[in-house]
Amino acid sequence: MRRIMNVNPDRVTKLVLGLAPIGLVILLYVMMSHERLLLNPADKLMPSLASMGDAIVRYAFTADARTGDVLLWKDTGASLIRLFQGLAISVCAALAVGLLLGVIPLIRAGFAPLISIVSVVPPMALLPILFIIFGLGEVSKIALIVIGLAPFLMRDLTHHVQSIPVEQFIKAQTLGASTWQYIVRVALPQTLPKLIQSTRLSLGPAWLFLISAEAIAAESGLGYRIFLVRRYLAMDVIIPYVIWITLIAFISDLLLGALSRKLYPWAHDEEPST
Repeated sequence: MRRIMNVNPDRVTKLVLGLAPIGLVILLYVMMSHERLLLNPADKLMPSLASMGDAIVRYAFTADARTGDVLLWKDTGASLIRLFQGLAISVCAALAVGLLLGVIPLIRAGFAPLISIVSVVPPMALLPILFIIFGLGEVSKIALIVIGLAPFLMRDLTHHVQSIPVEQFIKAQTLGASTWQYIVRVALPQTLPKLIQSTRLSLGPAWLFLISAEAIAAESGLGYRIFLVRRYLAMDVIIPYVIWITLIAFISDLLLGALSRKLYPWAHDEEPST
């Protein structure tokens, strides 16, 4: 038993071990759903896989009779546009502010306390204020994502910049580098892979803020659809939508990880193999 920590599975074993818990969860759901439907065929809490398949066909491959849109793809497009706009603004703001705070002590002394305070404000508590200021349109939804993510990314990026070995800072100054040159040639290249990693960790909260905003005020979007059909207890629609959101988030995380390894392989040299 002591030597089990030395066993490193090959790729096939890793794949099997990774898929086994997922298959177990699906099997458990099918069994529980079957038992509930035997007792009550009209039960909506745990729909069968067949009923969820019918819902997927209706929402993903059949045009809506009223609007002519294929609802799943319309909702997905609307949500992804909001999500990517919020993420892009948050990442750009974090990169600019994080570098300045991490490199320049005067700016850090002036703005770091404010960012620290803003970062602990619950973003959902600000949602009514955002709706009052910006209205019920797209701006308020994107602003919620930015307020929820940008302060966290700024603090995290500032910490990474400050953790750069002081020897590099001294060497850059010794060679005559200006503040701008140090930011661009020393701090920025070492910060970008950290920023990608932080963005990956922010995907979950970003989806949470987006779905919350869509649930309250939207005319399309994945969160809007989930909260629209919940009044009918349409779990055959809600569960596939939740799985679809999870799949999009998972693929986004994989793509960001692959991008980081492609652009900055040196930043992953010490990572354990997965």
